[in-house]
Amino acid sequence: MSYLGVGISPGTVPVYHSTDMKVFDRKIRITELVLRCVILGLGVLAVVLIVTDSQVRVFFTLEKKAKFTDMKALVFLVVANALAAGYSLIQGLRCVVSMIKGSVLFNKPLAWAIFSGDQVMAYITVSAVAAAAQSAVFAKMGQPELQWMKICNMYGKFCNQVGEGLASAFLVSLSMVILSCISAFSLFRLYGGSKTKNAYW
Repeated sequence: MSYLGVGISPGTVPVYHSTDMKVFDRKIRITELVLRCVILGLGVLAVVLIVTDSQVRVFFTLEKKAKFTDMKALVFLVVANALAAGYSLIQGLRCVVSMIKGSVLFNKPLAWAIFSGDQVMAYITVSAVAAAAQSAVFAKMGQPELQWMKICNMYGKFCNQVGEGLASAFLVSLSMVILSCISAFSLFRLYGGSKTKNAYW
């Protein structure tokens, strides 16, 4: 008797059909590869949008140029997205190689390394987006209590392009969080009972 791909052996031990698990593993790996490609593309886009952003305004006889290095939160955002893009490129290549070789499963040390790397990158990208978003709010809304001006009233083009970069960076951080959940699932299912693991592999 079977139900949803699970059969019951004479010893009442659940047995998972290997073909179903291979299809499931392949879907997980494809999802991971797609997310890593998304992170790579959007991470590079966020870096390019923010790094190339500048605007010059003339105040009386003085020229003032707004650039991303004027805000440390934007520098952090650029570094975080560059790291995320580079990391996703490496991990994406690993996914492609494993899919070509047909070995979608991996050992515990490698699973721990991938899980740890994904967790670190998720924390870095989320914190970078949070810091940049807070700075963006101050630039857009100002802070009257502290006599901070609404910078975006003077540097509209600069703020708009930063906003586009911030939106791309937000999608990068969201994708990294999803990836960290996938890598956690891939890791912790390696610690199932020995009979279950043998059925899976």
